[in-house]
Amino acid sequence: MRVGFSLATVMLVLAMLGFTGSASAHTSCAQIGTVYGIPPWGFHTGAYSGESWFAKAHGNINFEANTVSGVMCQQDPRGTILMSVLHHLVYHSHYAMMWGYPGNIMKIVVRVRASSDPGCEVGTIGHATLFASYNGVRSDSVQFSFPAACKDQDHLYHGTQVNNQVPPL
Repeated sequence: MRVGFSLATVMLVLAMLGFTGSASAHTSCAQIGTVYGIPPWGFHTGAYSGESWFAKAHGNINFEANTVSGVMCQQDPRGTILMSVLHHLVYHSHYAMMWGYPGNIMKIVVRVRASSDPGCEVGTIGHATLFASYNGVRSDSVQFSFPAACKDQDHLYHGTQVNNQVPPL
């Protein structure tokens, strides 16, 4: 009887460890694959793990058709949101100025497709502005803005920890 109970207890603990691993993978934006090399567009805002505030994304862009596609993920202490990029490229420029430096900029519309943030519902539409500075300055930025229901996911990532790839025209 004790051997059976001990075995059941060990199995329960092992099962719980497996569930914990799955939950932590979800909160680290693991659903968004890492793109190695230079994607058509993409960014990450710091280390891929161990951060409590983090975002990353990648996708394709077609300047002639004025379209964009891709996936984004953002995590903060309130939860993780996965977003798809809506296809209309709102704005892009090879002659932008931000933070006192020249660079490329693009503005896109996103839709929340999964969320563990109780205040940010699936289907919410938001905006993202991506800026990539020139000449190794490393003053890149990513800014998210959402309507009131999802306002706690409004974040600005800026500085040397942000690595942004916004293509020229």
